[in-house]
Amino acid sequence: MQHNTLIRMFFFPLVWLSPADLFAAPIDPASAREILFAATPGELAEGACPVGEEPAAEIECLIRLRYQTDPEAQALALDLYRRTGCVPGLLPEEDFDGGYRGVIHLAPQLPAGKERRHLKFVAESIFSYQELFAELEKRSGKKIAYRARDLAFFFFRSQKKRTPAAFAHGWSVGYNTNGSLNHSTDVVRELLFHEIFHLNDHAHDDWSHTALVDIYSRIQKKCGTKIPCLAPYAQGFVKVVGGTYYAFVPGNGVWEYAAELSIQYLREQREVLAGRKLKKPFKCGPEENARAWKLIVDEFFAGVDLLPECPGVAPR
Repeated sequence: MQHNTLIRMFFFPLVWLSPADLFAAPIDPASAREILFAATPGELAEGACPVGEEPAAEIECLIRLRYQTDPEAQALALDLYRRTGCVPGLLPEEDFDGGYRGVIHLAPQLPAGKERRHLKFVAESIFSYQELFAELEKRSGKKIAYRARDLAFFFFRSQKKRTPAAFAHGWSVGYNTNGSLNHSTDVVRELLFHEIFHLNDHAHDDWSHTALVDIYSRIQKKCGTKIPCLAPYAQGFVKVVGGTYYAFVPGNGVWEYAAELSIQYLREQREVLAGRKLKKPFKCGPEENARAWKLIVDEFFAGVDLLPECPGVAPR
C-alpha cells in the first residue's frame, strides 16, 4: 500500500488499521527476529535462540543477544518486553522523504552505551501509560481499550539533520536517537503518546476525520492560523517555531488536532492522579473544546475523565 507522509514536527506515515488490531496477538518470535536483527544481516548466528515451545523465552534470548554489549541496556530491554510486550530493535538503513527538508538518511542506532538513555526514555514512557490506564480502570471500573503495548520500536540516527524525532507505522514506532526533541522522559512521553494515538485513531476507522472534522473546520474558519485567536482552542498545544500551533498548520489536518487533544488528556489525568489541581482544564475553555473533549474521551478512554465538571456545567 502506498502511504502518504505528512511533513510535520514528528512525521507520521499514515497507515490503515482495523479495530481488531487493537487486540492483536503479542509480537511473535519471527517478527522479533526482524525487529532486532533485520537491520544488520549476518549478526545473528545460525542456530542462535532456537525455536522452542515458549515464544517469550525465544524473544528474550534474541533481546539478550542484541544488547549483549551493554548489560544495563540489556536489562532495560528485557524489562520493557516483559512488562509491556514491546520489542526495541533497529531501523534498517534508509533514505527518508522529508518533504521540504529534503531526503534524510537514517541509519540504525542501537540505544545502548552512550545512547542508552533513549531506551530508558522510551521504557519509562510506556510504563507510565500502563500505570495511568491501570489507575483509571481501578477508579472507574471500566476497561480502557487503548493499545499502548505489544509495539515494535525501531531505533535509528538521522544523518546531518535532527528530524524526524519519531514516526509511527502499523503498530511500530521509529525513534531518532539524534532527534532534537528527544532529550528527556517528559518530552518523549508526550511525543510517543502523540504517535501511538495516530495508530489507535486509524484502528478506529480513521475516527478523527469524521468525529472532529466539523469542530476543527469551524475553528479554522474563525481563526485561520492567527495565534491569539487560536489560543483558547489550542491550550497546551505545540507551537511551530516561527509559525502557528502545530495542529493548525495548513495541511496538517484534523488528525493532528486529535493527537494534540490526546496529549492534553494524558497531561491532565496525570495531574489529577498526582494530586495537583488544574487552574483551567482544556474542556472548560470554549464550547468547541468541551465537545471535542467528550468525543475523544468517550471514543478512546471509555468515557473516563478524572477532572471535575466545569463551573456552571451540570454533571453528565
